[in-house]
Amino acid sequence: MAEHDEILSDAEKEALAMVTAPPAEAQLVLVVDDDPLNSEALALYLKTKGIECVIADGAQAAIEGLKKEPRIGLMITDLRMEPKDGLELIRQIRESERAALSIIVVSGDTDVKEAVDVMHLGVVDFLLKPVDLARLLELVRKELRIE
Repeated sequence: MAEHDEILSDAEKEALAMVTAPPAEAQLVLVVDDDPLNSEALALYLKTKGIECVIADGAQAAIEGLKKEPRIGLMITDLRMEPKDGLELIRQIRESERAALSIIVVSGDTDVKEAVDVMHLGVVDFLLKPVDLARLLELVRKELRIE
């Protein structure tokens, strides 16, 4: 094909590369909550909207999941978890090789200082429970670049 390279414009070469390139694997959303009912309900909702999810039942499971699954492109986490809370989880991620991970926080019980601390850690948004599912879906689609 090198002999035909001069025939194609740069735009045509780019278009051809996009057509022949294998499709990228869909990114996953990691849903983190120490209450399985909450994480399963949120993951089920996102799955009904065509978004693949994995669940972690707490901060330690989330860290392990992030190490094992490179397709995770977004994390949705609760703040109030035991033994390690969501704020500590976010701090740990920000100091790891996954520091650029998009993170959305959902919490039903927080104070202003904690919300400010979380926002300073570069999260996408902070949503209060009960979660506005339409807003959450909008944020997830935006972060994963899903139309």
